[in-house]
Amino acid sequence: MNKKMVAVLSMMMVIAVAGVFAQAPQEPSDVQAVEQSSAGLGSAVKYIAAALAVGIACIGGGSAVGKIGSAAMGAMSENAELSGKALPFVGLAEGICLWGFLVALFIIIM
Repeated sequence: MNKKMVAVLSMMMVIAVAGVFAQAPQEPSDVQAVEQSSAGLGSAVKYIAAALAVGIACIGGGSAVGKIGSAAMGAMSENAELSGKALPFVGLAEGICLWGFLVALFIIIM
C-alpha cells in the first residue's frame, strides 16, 4: 500500500472513532434511558458503516478509473478508433462508486 492510501484509511478510522465517542455521556436513570443510549450507539455504528461503504467504494473506483483511463488514452493514441470501445470500461469503473453509495443509502434507511 502506498502512503496516500495509508493516510486516507487512517484518517477515516480517526473520524469513525471520533463519531462514536462524540456523543455526550448520559447517566441512565431507568430502563428506557438505557435502551435509548444503546440505540444511539447503534445509529453511530450505522453511520460509520455507511461512511466506510462510500469511502472504500470511491477509493476503489478512483484507482480503477485512473488505471483504465491511462490505458484507454494510450490505446487511443495508437488507434483513434478505440475511443468508443474504451469509454464504457471507464463508465463501469465509475459505477463502483454508485454501488457504494447505494449500499450506504440502504444501510442508513434500514
